[in-house]
Amino acid sequence: VGLSGGERQRVAIGRALLAKPRLLLMDEPLAALDEARKAEILPYIERLRDEAGVPVVYVSHAVAEVARLATTVIVLEAGRVAAAGPAEAILRRSDLVPVHEAEAGALLDMVLAGADPETGLTRLTGTAGQLLVPGLAMRPPGTRLRVRIPARDVLVATERPRGLSARNILSGQVATVTPSGADVAVEIDCNGALVAARVTAAAVRELGLTPGRPVHVIIKSATFDPSGIGTLRPTVEI
Repeated sequence: VGLSGGERQRVAIGRALLAKPRLLLMDEPLAALDEARKAEILPYIERLRDEAGVPVVYVSHAVAEVARLATTVIVLEAGRVAAAGPAEAILRRSDLVPVHEAEAGALLDMVLAGADPETGLTRLTGTAGQLLVPGLAMRPPGTRLRVRIPARDVLVATERPRGLSARNILSGQVATVTPSGADVAVEIDCNGALVAARVTAAAVRELGLTPGRPVHVIIKSATFDPSGIGTLRPTVEI
């Protein structure tokens, strides 16, 4: 009987674990799989990370995969270490995640609180505030999640907007403003959780976006890809 790409990958991981390794190296393990097979095997890799008790070095160019799985990230450039640190700190930096390859963004630790009866969306709570996202109804309340928000999908307002279709509005204040190519990378501190936004230099001037300025962060519910939201195990390194 033929095996799917995802099944073959699980068999390969199982064979590696039978050798009782002290360290597991996964070099682009999903590169040859289509999106459906990736969605099939990513939860399996999460279980491997959380339950096998084996340190994992996961090598990938796919920022979405790294954001979902990693707790510590090392960025290599021309064979040298360009940066290393917690995933949420490294993946926010637009200088380390080029726009032509992927988009830098925030990683937020959230807890699934339940379904919102008015919208049919799933309600998440965390340090940054509340988020309404689609497609997580099958996960039980109390599940700890890591949610990635690409900087390009974040709008910044100096006044709380009204009459808006976007479901998610977080309050905070500007933490940093850093020129990044033709745009500006802005970090907003939402109760201690940092959200990244990418805006134009003109917007920075017109809105007066300087450190300490109170602002509102606006995120559409449609921004969130359920396949990119992973379970969170903060005490396990990968």
